[in-house]
Amino acid sequence: MKLETVAGKRVLVTGAAMGLGRLFAEHAVREGADAVVLWDINELALRDTAAQLTAEGGKVHTHIVDVSSPDSIREAAEQVRKEIGGIDILVNNAGIVRGNTYFWETENRTDIDKTMAINTLAPMYVTLEFLPGMVAGAGEARVLNIASSAGLVANPRMAVYAASKWGALGWSDSVRIELEQAGHDHVKVTTVCPTYINTGMFEGAKGILFTPMLDQNEVVDTSWDEMKKGGALVVLPWTSRMNRALTGLLPIKVRDFYLNAVGVYHSMDHFTGRK
Repeated sequence: MKLETVAGKRVLVTGAAMGLGRLFAEHAVREGADAVVLWDINELALRDTAAQLTAEGGKVHTHIVDVSSPDSIREAAEQVRKEIGGIDILVNNAGIVRGNTYFWETENRTDIDKTMAINTLAPMYVTLEFLPGMVAGAGEARVLNIASSAGLVANPRMAVYAASKWGALGWSDSVRIELEQAGHDHVKVTTVCPTYINTGMFEGAKGILFTPMLDQNEVVDTSWDEMKKGGALVVLPWTSRMNRALTGLLPIKVRDFYLNAVGVYHSMDHFTGRK
């Protein structure tokens, strides 16, 4: 069943202080969510976002959460349950990306742990805190997981990030199927796989042929609408959908030649990331 609006729902967004997370929270406030819960590790940015959303009439709850820590997630989730009772709409948006080196040049092994913890494990732990309540409830509920087109095709100089997003995609879509198989039709999982977005997170990444840097507002609008519909998968833009299809059909050497020619395999050569 399609959700026309999240009015009256309780919404939680991770990585909510800036970028896509802030925009998702703005959508929830505009539609009249009964509660909008913001999780982020950046206290100053979180405070600014909360002040803006409150001024716009949002019923906002903030929690400083390190989603790389299962203990931090568990403690914050318990506080959320005490404050508002549960969550109806969960947006797993928090994510990080590190480096543009080859894998064997990795110097800080903590970057590996953090990338996997935040991009792959955190959505699992956060969802596990709230999904049982969604399943047990009778109302329409949604889980929106932000993965990446890097979870669809391999890419040099981002091996760990790609691994983290492959894991996130595989987990997210599997949970979607599990819910359908178990007959919990009121709970839908939507996975979003965008290419580079103009949030600053991928500053320095090189454009791919026919694939401009995505506008963050368009990504959020599309993802939000598909989440309410209960759609399974969003792949942005059309070239990523094409690349996904072609790489599944072409022999590996031909696939590599094609992805190298259109610029995918050199898109991270000059990556710097958010300052």
